[in-house]
Amino acid sequence: MRPKPAHLGPTYGAQFADPPVVDAYAHRAPYPPHLFTLLETLIRDTPRVVLDAGCGRGEIARGLVGQVARVDAVDPSVAMLAAGRALPGGDNPRLRWIAGPLETAPLTPPYALVVAASSLHWMEWAVVLPRIGAALTPGGVLALVSSETLPPPWAAGLQPIINRYSTNRAYQPYNLLDELAHRGLFAPSGQATVAPIAFSQSLVAYIEAFHSMNGFSRRRMSAAAATDFDQAVAALVAPHCPNGLIHLTVGATVAWGRPSG
Repeated sequence: MRPKPAHLGPTYGAQFADPPVVDAYAHRAPYPPHLFTLLETLIRDTPRVVLDAGCGRGEIARGLVGQVARVDAVDPSVAMLAAGRALPGGDNPRLRWIAGPLETAPLTPPYALVVAASSLHWMEWAVVLPRIGAALTPGGVLALVSSETLPPPWAAGLQPIINRYSTNRAYQPYNLLDELAHRGLFAPSGQATVAPIAFSQSLVAYIEAFHSMNGFSRRRMSAAAATDFDQAVAALVAPHCPNGLIHLTVGATVAWGRPSG
């Protein structure tokens, strides 16, 4: 069996525990509200308990907890969990924050829905997928959520800048569903695209959001490289936002099914 792509290794995933990455998360585009409506329709069993796998600051967990009996939000980054607790909904008594990697974190199944929102690629698939499968209710599903931003006018010029400055030099394009299917670990039974929404932010916030992403942690970049990256993005994007605001269109896709490994 082919190895997992090297750029998804633990050294790179560990960047999400860096305090500058956690701080920069505040500048990421939000999920469209209709995503939570879609996820709720996937809950067809009782108890209506959800596992947010690799929850980060709990964007999914905090958005769903008001509609279910309980959400278990699991993440290896203690700093991410602390940030999530302090955000709106983070203190809901039906939301349990659990520190640890999903491979070994203490769980309390069964779960009618497990959500992995841009997180499963960092996990050990051969360990995590069977564990999720065993934790699901008979009608429960695993939902893989990917956020998507429609390509802005400057997209072609942005990619070379990202390639030049990213500290993740092992990156290669990949498709998560294809990788899981090749290993016989997951086959989706349904897929849907959530209607996109308009999102605006300042140019400064747009640039800072990159530092919440793998390969751009300010802790892993030199100060000079981070400054050069910021200036290169600003020079590229500024002509497209004369009023200082970036206008984006953000959406999400969801593929759901049951682990087969």
